[in-house]
Amino acid sequence: MAARDNTAKKTRAASGPTEPVEAVEFDRIIHERLRLAIVSALAVNTSMSFSDLKRILKTTDGNLSVHTRKLEDAGYISCKKHFEGRVPKTEFQLTALGRKALEKHLSHMEALIRRVREG
Repeated sequence: MAARDNTAKKTRAASGPTEPVEAVEFDRIIHERLRLAIVSALAVNTSMSFSDLKRILKTTDGNLSVHTRKLEDAGYISCKKHFEGRVPKTEFQLTALGRKALEKHLSHMEALIRRVREG
């Protein structure tokens, strides 16, 4: 095992000095694929209905309900329910906290991409 570690160190030393990569801790609430898609969609729209989110994200009612609830519990989105005639409507909006979380996540991803491309 020790010989293996030495080999790895030599390989790294031969390719040039590299600075240690700082561990980035992603926000697990926003990092999940569908939740990130929901937050991103709400970031570019003032508000969106449950039906519109379901349509553009091509997901099921159950999946969308679970993930919007998690985002709502975290304070990242707000939810308003009302009736249009006899039809119930659910509208979602991104909160200031949600926008801040999205911007932080995007900054982490941009830094990671830049680091990977630099080698």
